[in-house]
Amino acid sequence: MTGQVLIYPLVIAGLTAALTLKARADDEKTITGEGKCAKCALKETKSCQNAIQVKEGDKTVTYYLVQNDVSKKFHENICQETKKVKATGTVKEVDGKKELTPTKIELVKE
Repeated sequence: MTGQVLIYPLVIAGLTAALTLKARADDEKTITGEGKCAKCALKETKSCQNAIQVKEGDKTVTYYLVQNDVSKKFHENICQETKKVKATGTVKEVDGKKELTPTKIELVKE
């Protein structure tokens, strides 16, 4: 009987972990747009930061990329020049602005 009692919490913990991972995967988004430097091109930040502007319906939405290793390694591609890019990561809204934590960024060949 004590074996069964120990199994139930493990099953519940496993299901909770699976649902959490599924929710995180659902939050991942891929965007394609104009990659720009938020400092040099947009004049919106004090230091260089990747930003991607995407057309969503009839308006342009700017996604500011979180400064992680993926973002930092890619920055030289767009610091002085706007280029079409595709980025995948998780998106959240911070202070009314969209932030994307990238897991992958690449140039789009036209």
